[in-house]
Amino acid sequence: MANVTPTFGSITPSQKQQALSTNYLNFTDPNNADFSSFAQQYLPEIYEAEVERYGNRTLSGFLRMVGAEMPMTSDQVIWSEQNRLHVAYDDVEITDGNTITIQNIDLSPANPADYVANVLSINQTIVIMNPTTGVELKAIVTSKPTPGSGVVDVASYTTANLVTGAFTAGDVVKIFVFGSEYAKGSTLTGDDYQSITPSFTQYSNSPIIIRNKYAVNGSDTAQIGWVEVATEDGTGGYYWYLKAESETRLRFEDYLEMALIEGELATPTSAAANLGTPKKGTQGLFSAVQERGNVLNNFSVAGGLTEFDSILKNLDTQGAIEENMLFLNRATSLDFDDMLGSLSSGANGGVAYGLFENSSEMALNLGFSGFRRGSYDFYKTDWKYLNDASTRGAVANSGIDGVLIPAGTSTVYDQILGTNIRRPFLHVRYRAAQADDRRMKSWVTGSVGGAYTSDLDAMEVHFLSERCLCVQGANNFVLFTSVD
Repeated sequence: MANVTPTFGSITPSQKQQALSTNYLNFTDPNNADFSSFAQQYLPEIYEAEVERYGNRTLSGFLRMVGAEMPMTSDQVIWSEQNRLHVAYDDVEITDGNTITIQNIDLSPANPADYVANVLSINQTIVIMNPTTGVELKAIVTSKPTPGSGVVDVASYTTANLVTGAFTAGDVVKIFVFGSEYAKGSTLTGDDYQSITPSFTQYSNSPIIIRNKYAVNGSDTAQIGWVEVATEDGTGGYYWYLKAESETRLRFEDYLEMALIEGELATPTSAAANLGTPKKGTQGLFSAVQERGNVLNNFSVAGGLTEFDSILKNLDTQGAIEENMLFLNRATSLDFDDMLGSLSSGANGGVAYGLFENSSEMALNLGFSGFRRGSYDFYKTDWKYLNDASTRGAVANSGIDGVLIPAGTSTVYDQILGTNIRRPFLHVRYRAAQADDRRMKSWVTGSVGGAYTSDLDAMEVHFLSERCLCVQGANNFVLFTSVD
């Protein structure tokens, strides 16, 4: 009988455990690169479970922690915020010994009847402060403000005039009213006294429509993958298209939050505003705080408490909200830990022991999640959005290091309801009515996967939302940036 030469796909048994040309399967044989002749029983060992090497990849949840979601019916949400109660001016020039001139006011409004030089009245007492030298004087207003001019006559209580040992002509000072002084038997007349009508500052934002879609053709829905898949929302199995649809949904939910954090209003001269279909944009969290809030550049351990205390001093001049939340990237969070940890050194008398129930073991844990400074409480947490390599964590210097957000609610006047309402400082408004709720819409079209809406041999899963963010009381927010 002729000898049979072994070929790929067949094995000649051997009495010893050794690799021979007759019993060894060469997976890298170039003649069998496509494994076309590889029998089913020789398939390689495959791990069924997909490895979750990036952990939980979702980023949303921030707005759920700090705010609320409420419906709206219009293309725009408008709210009004209170102005300060007391009368004060920042840009005031010392004209001469007896006069001051209030700068940066509209001296020529379109309607002269709308002109108001200022709201100072005769016999009101004011404090005049030089922010550069620290020199101050107290004076009384002696003349009615002149229409069409910011000039006001004053008389010093302690010097012959303003430029005698106190100020010099041309100094730019700050003033505020602290009271008044009238003679016995005096009356208030329209010529001497100016009534102050409270004003408010109005803000608005517009919702944007956010959309996405996942599509898979009918043939691919019948394809079973070898690897068992799972996603953050609990979807699992061997059908790849289910995983893809689930991840599209998760990605869209992240976009709902990211769009309201990074959103930017289109300026009239921008390219987006002048497209064939103009885009208006929406004002997100970062943009609102940069425009109406407080910005701290390059916070570092080197500045220590001195730098951090500058935040507290600024909060004192704003709403002085007692409880605040810090959402930080990793580097800034560690800076805060280092700053607080350094307080336990000998120079400060072991301050950390008092914060940790006099336990030295607890004091060794330098991952601070909360602390109190002055009259303020701060709760600190890492913000995944700033650390993720596919978002703000993609570069070491992304420009945004964190944000301080006041806890609680604010009282504002709602133009639609016509009344004062209490709302979280940070909240989402979405379009909704009895006929349609656009908070988070999802629907399936096509002729696959249970949908029979068209003759398209595919399944299309649609996602849509229309929403915007309201940042109320932005003067109480602080944005930490790494950009000078």
